[in-house]
Amino acid sequence: MKEKIDAALQRATARGDVAGANVLVLKNGVEQVYCEDGFRDLEHGIKMTRDTIFRMYSMTKPVTAAAVMLLAAQGKLDLGGWLGEYLPCFWNARVYQEGGSVPAKTPIMVRDLMNMTSGIVYPDDTPWGRQSGQVFGELADRLYGNDPMTTREFAQKISAAELAFEPGARFCYGASADVLGALVEEISGMSFRDFLNKNFFEPLGMEDTDFYVPKEKRERFARVYDYSEKGLAEFRTDHLGLRYERDVIPAFQSGGAGLCSTLDDYSKFAQMLLDDGKWKGKQLLPAAAVRYMTHGGLNGNQKPYLWQGWVWMGGYTYGSLMRVCEDEAGTMLFSGKGEYGWDGWLGTFFSNEPMYGITMLFGTQQVGIGQAGTLIRKIKNIVMSELA
Repeated sequence: MKEKIDAALQRATARGDVAGANVLVLKNGVEQVYCEDGFRDLEHGIKMTRDTIFRMYSMTKPVTAAAVMLLAAQGKLDLGGWLGEYLPCFWNARVYQEGGSVPAKTPIMVRDLMNMTSGIVYPDDTPWGRQSGQVFGELADRLYGNDPMTTREFAQKISAAELAFEPGARFCYGASADVLGALVEEISGMSFRDFLNKNFFEPLGMEDTDFYVPKEKRERFARVYDYSEKGLAEFRTDHLGLRYERDVIPAFQSGGAGLCSTLDDYSKFAQMLLDDGKWKGKQLLPAAAVRYMTHGGLNGNQKPYLWQGWVWMGGYTYGSLMRVCEDEAGTMLFSGKGEYGWDGWLGTFFSNEPMYGITMLFGTQQVGIGQAGTLIRKIKNIVMSELA
């Protein structure tokens, strides 16, 4: 298996598909293989290594979902409750209509945030996406000033943007997880960062996972690359209101995209989920919460919008901020029924296979690699062919 994965990585770096990448695979909690190739910093010739720190972007979302599940398990949060009960600004949600907007017929449920059926979107060129873009634009404008936008202020401002559709009507990937970060803060009385540290990162020993990268770890922080006419070039971006260098603890602790981590660190979180919420004999998340979190949440009317947006997601549903495999025959990669996980904008990826006890993680920092892109699917197929 190592030889096959090594070869796949070497082909990708030689072609300039990625500057560098690494892969970690475990089965039943035991490491099966680790592979790496290429560079995390081309300009300075620093190779990809096992302790490389990545911007996880949307791989933050499953961690946010776990935080919400913990509050629900403690009886502090009702997944079927109205979001406005916790964050009153969302009582005034309005739905976009051409020539104006109308009050939402049904308020947003907490569960809608978990399933991306809230109507809250990421910035794009639609009328409602441009309103979301104004909020993210202000977030970016204040990013380096003396008054940066906070997690809860972001939720307040995004609540004034019109929804793309009636809550619950369909699936649309968007900023719901960022609102969940604010929800966790409101209910817990803690910053989102402190809540995650206390309940997950510290007990799991995830010492390299945070919303920023301290000075003593910065040499391990990978650069971001994009394709150009001259080959791969560093792409310095504050995408989604997140500092490229991640050099300070941010006021906006993004539940959708903010975390940085390593493969080893994230594997601990993934393994905790695969072991029904247990880690080294301690129950960090109740097994019932893990079962709920890993079984999807879209109904028959909502699923087609998932597949419409991402063709490769055929055979999958979505819920609790993760994909979940329902029909192996419909997928474009080798997956068992019940496989779940998610990926990040810059190419990070994780997969748990409960049927086979397999955890796979992939790391890179490459714009344009795509959601579960070709290289990831090839490696996933190698892993499943060898271990499942």
